[in-house]
Amino acid sequence: MSIDTKKMYEIQSVLEIKSSTFFVPVLVLYTNDLVVIEQRLLQKISQAPDFFRNSPIVFDLHELNHHNDEIDVVKLVELIRKSGLFPIGIRGGNEFQNAQANSIFIPVDNTQSIAAEISKTSVPTSQTVVKEVVVNNAATLITQPVRSGQRIYVSGDLIILAQVSAGAEIMAEGNIHVYNTLRGRALAGVQGDTNARIFCFDLQAELISIAGDYKTSEDLKGTVEKKPVQIYLQNHALIIKELG
Repeated sequence: MSIDTKKMYEIQSVLEIKSSTFFVPVLVLYTNDLVVIEQRLLQKISQAPDFFRNSPIVFDLHELNHHNDEIDVVKLVELIRKSGLFPIGIRGGNEFQNAQANSIFIPVDNTQSIAAEISKTSVPTSQTVVKEVVVNNAATLITQPVRSGQRIYVSGDLIILAQVSAGAEIMAEGNIHVYNTLRGRALAGVQGDTNARIFCFDLQAELISIAGDYKTSEDLKGTVEKKPVQIYLQNHALIIKELG
């Protein structure tokens, strides 16, 4: 039986390409010693294995090339893949490094910055359906619980009146206010605003981040619990301070 292709296309669309905000962690290298890179990378992954598992990543060679430190891109990619990450792009590479990347089908980013970047060593976002995306600069109010697997991204401030569950992810270009228990992951100032802050009534987060500097649940042990706190950035260190 023959198929009328033209008629089929008229009945249903085949595909669609949409613009989207997609966050990818960036691995910035300051040494070309592959042994040291592997050790530190595995150490970083061990701090938050659920976040890094099967995560895409872009590697940045700008600092290495600034100091004329050569590195074998093919071997670097093998190392990254061996660690359980999936390199999907290179930036800051020289002509030879970019050619190496192209030879193994790694795209080359030639822009000055990647809009998808959260930070130099930030953990990846989970690959789940985005619950809500807000494209204006006004504060966004969420009154329902943010459940595990849900992701929220806003371009301004984010205010949540319910709890944020473990496995959920909330991101804002501005401040984050959670007037309840904060579990899951909270990332404020994701486009580089170092003045952004995170406020919550009860900090039990898996990860908190401001402008790319972050702490995982392991780092948060022994901090203020079951009390309102604010989190802000000071000299590239996250400060957690009790409110009141």
